[in-house]
Amino acid sequence: MSSSVDATSTSLAEDLQDLQLDRPAKGLKSVEELEKLTVDEHLSDIERSVYLLSSGQEVQRISVIHNLPDLLRDTESHDECMRRVVPKVREVLHLAQTDMQLAATSAFLQILQKNLVPIQNYSQTFLQTILNSVDSKDPDVASAWLDTLLDVIDLLPKEVIKKEILGSAISKGQLAQSVQSRLACCRILGKISTKFEPFVIKKEILPVVQSLCQDVDYEVRGCMCRQLDCVARGLGLEATKSAILPELVELTNDEECHVRIAGLETVVNILSLLDAETCGTTIIPLVCKICQQAVQAEDATLPVVATQLGKLCHGIADNLTDEQKQWFIDFYKKLCHVGLEKNKASSRVTTPVIDKDRGGSKESDLTDIFELEDKLVECRKNSAFNFPAMVLFCGAKQFKPDLHVTFTHLCKDPHFMVRKTISGGFHEVCKLLGNSANLIQSDLVALLKDESIEVLKGVVSNMPAILDCYMSSGSNHTVSESKSGPLSDIIPAFLASENAVFTSNNWRLQEMLMNNLSCLNKCYSSENIYNKVIPILRQKLLKARALPVKVAAARSLLKLTRKVKKREQRDEIFHGLIHEFCHARKCYLRNVFVDICRIVIELYSKKFFKETFYEYLLELHTDSVPNIRLNLCSILPDLKRLLILPTDRGLLQQLDACVRKLLVAEKDKDVTDGVQSALEELDKIHIPMQSMTRRNLFEQDLEDQKKEEEEKLLLDNEEKEMKKEEEAAEKKKGDKRNLVSAKKGSENGSSSKIPGPRKGSRAGLSGSNSTTKNDNKPISPNTKGAGTSNNKLVKSKSINCLSQIPRRDGKDLSKTKIVSPAPTPGKSPASTTSSTNKTIKATRGSGIPAPGSAGTRRASVPTISTSRRGSLSGQLPTEVTPKAKGSNGALTPSIKERKKSR
Repeated sequence: MSSSVDATSTSLAEDLQDLQLDRPAKGLKSVEELEKLTVDEHLSDIERSVYLLSSGQEVQRISVIHNLPDLLRDTESHDECMRRVVPKVREVLHLAQTDMQLAATSAFLQILQKNLVPIQNYSQTFLQTILNSVDSKDPDVASAWLDTLLDVIDLLPKEVIKKEILGSAISKGQLAQSVQSRLACCRILGKISTKFEPFVIKKEILPVVQSLCQDVDYEVRGCMCRQLDCVARGLGLEATKSAILPELVELTNDEECHVRIAGLETVVNILSLLDAETCGTTIIPLVCKICQQAVQAEDATLPVVATQLGKLCHGIADNLTDEQKQWFIDFYKKLCHVGLEKNKASSRVTTPVIDKDRGGSKESDLTDIFELEDKLVECRKNSAFNFPAMVLFCGAKQFKPDLHVTFTHLCKDPHFMVRKTISGGFHEVCKLLGNSANLIQSDLVALLKDESIEVLKGVVSNMPAILDCYMSSGSNHTVSESKSGPLSDIIPAFLASENAVFTSNNWRLQEMLMNNLSCLNKCYSSENIYNKVIPILRQKLLKARALPVKVAAARSLLKLTRKVKKREQRDEIFHGLIHEFCHARKCYLRNVFVDICRIVIELYSKKFFKETFYEYLLELHTDSVPNIRLNLCSILPDLKRLLILPTDRGLLQQLDACVRKLLVAEKDKDVTDGVQSALEELDKIHIPMQSMTRRNLFEQDLEDQKKEEEEKLLLDNEEKEMKKEEEAAEKKKGDKRNLVSAKKGSENGSSSKIPGPRKGSRAGLSGSNSTTKNDNKPISPNTKGAGTSNNKLVKSKSINCLSQIPRRDGKDLSKTKIVSPAPTPGKSPASTTSSTNKTIKATRGSGIPAPGSAGTRRASVPTISTSRRGSLSGQLPTEVTPKAKGSNGALTPSIKERKKSR
C-alpha cells in the first residue's frame, strides 16, 4: 500500500516539475529584455524614430514604419522626417525581415494615397525603393512589393510613369533576366499600357510584349497572354487585329494547358473591343476549335470552357448565324451531360492494365481516374452556373425545345455540387422565363425534396423571389384548397422541406427558412395559413434549439397572423403565445416572450400591444429567474414610448411601480445594473400628450396609425362577411317559409273556396285581440320584442379567448357565472336589450380584448350569452367571467363558438 502511495507522489512531483511553475511564462519579458525596449521619454518623435531604427529591436522598427504616415502628416515635423527618418527607413529595408518589408509596402502606399508627399519627392525616394525591392530574392516579399507598385501606378501621372517605371519594366523583360523578373515585367506592362498613347505603346511596349508571348517558359507566356487584353485596349482596333490577334491565336493552340486556358480567358475579355467582321472571321472559328479540343481531350481546359461559355455566347450572340447559335446550344448540352454517358462511365470504372516493365501502379491509375472524375463534375457544375446566361442566349420561347430537358438533368444530377449550383440560380431562371416559369415547376418540387442540405439551401434562400415570379406570371394569385396550379404543388413541398432542414445542425439555414415562410402571405389563403403554416411556426417556436431560429419563427408567425381574416383564429394565436410563453414553466420560454413582445411592438399598433400584451409583459418583473428580469429591463424604455397621456395614465403607473419594485427588491447585481441603465433611458423619454399628437404627427406616428387602420380593416371585413352570411341564411329561411306557406295555401285553396277577409275589414283589424284559425295562442307583443332583441344580441356577440388564460397564481378565471338582474320596472324589454347591445358594441376593440384597459382599468361589463329561444319575460340570461383576485386584467368573457350562438 505504501509503495503505491510513493509511486503516486513521485509521478505527481514529476508532473509538477514538467509544468515549470517557477519559470516566467513564455509571453512575459525578462528584466533585461524590458531594459532593451525602454526608450528615454524626453525624446521627440523624430529623435525616438531615428534611435529605434538605428539600435532598436525588430518590433520597434516595425512600429516606426507603421507610424511613418502619421509623422509625415504633422506639418511641423514633416521636413525633418523627410530629412532624417525616411533615409534611415530606406537604409534599414535592405536587410530587413519579411514583417518589416510588408509593413513598409503598406506605409509607402498610404503616403501616396493621402498625398502626404509631393509627387516629385515621392518618385525620388519611395518609388525608387519600391522598384528596387521588386527584385527581392524572397518571392513573398517580391510579390508584395510588385502589388504595391501596380497600385502606385494608378495614382502616378503619365510623365512620372514614363520616366521612372517604363524603362525599368522593359529591362526586366529581357530574355537574360530571371523568370521572376520577366513575370513582373508582364504585369507591369499590362498595367501601364492603359496610361500611354497608342503610338508610344506600339513603339516601345509592343516589341517586348511580342517577345514575352514567345518566351521559352510557359508561365511567362501565360502571364503575358492574360495582359493582352489591356495592351489591346491601349493599342486600338486596327493595331490589335494586326499585332495582337495572331499572337492570341497561337497562344490558344499552345502545347501547355495553362497557356491555352489563359488564351481562352483573354478571348472572352477582348470580345467587346472587336468588330463584327473580326468576330465572324477569326474569333468564332477559334472558339469553336477550342471547345472541340477541350471535349476531346477532357483536360483542365474543359472546366474553364464551361465557366467562360456564358460570357462567350453573350459576347458573340449578335454575330452568330442560326446554325452557329444552335451549335453552341448543342455544345452546352454536351457539357451538361459530360461524364454521365454509360459507355464512358463503364470504360472508366474498369480496372486498368498494369505494365510491370514501365513501373505502372494501380494507385496512380486510380488517382488519374478520380482526378478526371473531379474535372468532369466541375465541368457540369460550371455549366449549371452558366444556365441563366444560356437561357438569355437562346430566349424564353426556345427554352422548352432546347434547354428544358437539360435543366431537368442538372436538377437530378448524381453529384450534389451540381444540384447545389443549379438550385442557387433557380430564381434567375424563373425571372428569365416569365410566364413560362410553370415549365420548371416539377424541377423546383424535386429540388425542395432533395436530401442534401446544401441543395435545399440554394432554393430555400431564394424562395420569396421564386414565388414572386410565379405570382407575377398570372397563373395563380392565391392558393386555396379547391384551386390547382403551380403554387398548389410548390408550397406543400416548401413546407415539407422543413423536416430535412431541421434534421441538420445548420441553424442559419433553419433561421432562413423560418424567415422566408412569411412570404406565403401573398399567395396562400387565410385558412391555409392558419391550418398549415402557423402550426409549423408554433412548433418551431417551442422546440427549436437556437434562439435566432425561435425569433425568426416568432416574426413570421406574427406577420402571417396579420393576414388571418377570422378574429377568433387570431385570438387563439395570441392566447397561445401568452399561455405557452408568458405563463410557461420553463424559464427559456418565458425569456422568449420578451423577444416576442419586441416583435409585436415593431409589427403591430401601439393600441393593440397595450390592450393585449402590456400587462402580461410587466408580470415578468416578479419572475424568479434573473435573466428574465434582466431581459425585461431592456424593453422597459420601449414600453414607455408607447404611452400617450392622459389616456394611458394607468399603464404609466404600472410601469413606474414595476421599476420601483425592481429598484427596491432586486438582489442580483446584473439585474440591478440593467435597471439603472433602463432608468436612465426612461428619464430621457418624454410622453406626448394626446392633444399634441393630434396636431403634430411624426413619421412613426403615421406608421402606427397605418397599422391601426389595417387592424380595424380586418375587423370591418369580418363583420361584413358575417352580415353577408346572416343575410344569406335569413334569405334561405324566408324562401323556405314562403314555400311552406305556398304549400299550405294550395292545400287550403283546394279544400275551401271561401275567400279571406278583405283589407280593412273587421276581421283584419282585430290585431292581438283575436285569434287565428290555425293557432289558438294569442300573439304577445312582448314575446315578439324579446325574440328580435335576442337575434340582435347573437349578431353582436363579442368573442374573447383570453379569459381562459391561467394566471400564474393558479386560479382559473372561467368558472364563475353571474346572472344579470331583471330589467328595470317601467322599461320595456326592447329598451333593455337595445341598451345592452350598445354596451356590448362599446366593449369590442380592434384585435383581442385586453387583460386591462389602455389607461385606467375597465369596469366589469358582462357579455351577454343568449340561447336560441327568446324569454317571454324579456330577461336575458348572461354568462361572464369575473376578474380574479390579484389579476391585472379586466373582465373578459368566456369562449363560445359562433356557430352555436348563431
